[in-house]
Amino acid sequence: MILLGLYTLVVYSAWLVGPFLIAGGLAWHVGIAYYCVLIVGTLANQLTVKRKSAEIYKQRQELGKGTPTWDMVWNLVFWPLMALTPHVAALGVRFGWPRLPLACWPAGLLVYGCGMALSAWAMISNRHFEGTVRIQSERDHRVVDTGPYATIRHPGYLGLILWALASPLLLLSAWAFVPAAVVAGWIVLRTALEDRFLKRGLVGYTDYAARVRSRLVPHIW
Repeated sequence: MILLGLYTLVVYSAWLVGPFLIAGGLAWHVGIAYYCVLIVGTLANQLTVKRKSAEIYKQRQELGKGTPTWDMVWNLVFWPLMALTPHVAALGVRFGWPRLPLACWPAGLLVYGCGMALSAWAMISNRHFEGTVRIQSERDHRVVDTGPYATIRHPGYLGLILWALASPLLLLSAWAFVPAAVVAGWIVLRTALEDRFLKRGLVGYTDYAARVRSRLVPHIW
């Protein structure tokens, strides 16, 4: 746990400080606005989940027993990947790369807000929505097919993808779509790994996947 805490401190410190060091300081107002949006959105998301489902909020603060190694590796890679997006945007500021038009900012805010709302809805609807993938036998783990899970199998991951794709718009950086696309691909990989894991270990999941065929995009994929 000490190593995990150290990892978290390093990643989040680099995420918050690194882009401003690259961009040249706090004069990067778009970056400040981006982090303000992230902080407000994350707090709103977490407070909503805590108020509506204190149980899952508490469960998400711990690493559950039985988490497979592949998912721990996935998580260790995921957050540094997320941090790459503002770093690339900061490089654009440093080297004068062309910016996206200001009109993209409200679009990014809308996409980010939808992602946070969908993520909160998924957590509130699913009492087994922990931070890692595992079979929660001690908590009577069952398939959830209500709320957003009635339409897609991985609404929480779609929320993360919307967050990733909103970031370049909020940062007004076209080049930031490169790491954002990598993040989206990394999330898609996790949906495939999780589907395989749950089909093997969770009673009823194979039938659920046959009923709800859309993994991330309703009625499409």
